[in-house]
Amino acid sequence: MNGSRKAGPGRVRIIGGSLRNSRLEVPDLPGLRPTAERVRETLFNWLAPVIEGMDCLDLCAGTGALGIEALSRGAASVQFVERDARAAQALRANLVRLKADQARVNVTDAGSFLQQAGRAHDLVFLDPPFALDLWEGLAGQLERGGWLAARAWIYVESPRAVVPDLPPNWQLHREGHAGEVRFALYRRALPLS
Repeated sequence: MNGSRKAGPGRVRIIGGSLRNSRLEVPDLPGLRPTAERVRETLFNWLAPVIEGMDCLDLCAGTGALGIEALSRGAASVQFVERDARAAQALRANLVRLKADQARVNVTDAGSFLQQAGRAHDLVFLDPPFALDLWEGLAGQLERGGWLAARAWIYVESPRAVVPDLPPNWQLHREGHAGEVRFALYRRALPLS
C-alpha cells in the first residue's frame, strides 16, 4: 500500500491492452495511493516495445493497478506483494473477476518478501509508501537477492522532490513528473565485479 491520499471504490481503470476500460474495485483504505492514469499511460508507452512476455514483480502493490496494467498489455506473469490484508483481498477479487490467472498475491511486507530466495524478474514496480522511505533498502534487497534479470527494468515512484539513492548499476532510462510525484524507469546494467 502506498502514499498518503485516499482512493474511493471503483476509481481505478485499466487504460490499455486486453483489459482496457476494466475497473478495479478499490477498498476505502487510508494511505492507498493508486498510480495516476496519466502516469501509467506514460510508463506503459515507454515499456510498449518490451512488455510482451515479461515476468513482473509489483512490490507494495496497493490496488495492483501497475501489475494488472502490465498483464493487460502482454506481460507473462505478475507477482504482487501487499502487506495490508484488505487491499490484498480486493486485489485477489479483482484478479479473479478479470480472469487474470497468471498472477499471484503475497500478503506480506515487501522487505520480508525480499528476504526469501529470489527469482529473477524482467520488470519490477517499486512504489512504496512515501512516508516510510523504503526505496534504498528495497532496491538493495532487489539487487542483492536475485530478484532482477540481468537487464531488468525497474519503475520507481517517489515524491517529486525525492530522487532515491539507488544501486549505481540502475541506469535512468526516462523520468517524468505529475503533480507532486516523480516517476522514473531504470534499466539494470550488470554490476561491475
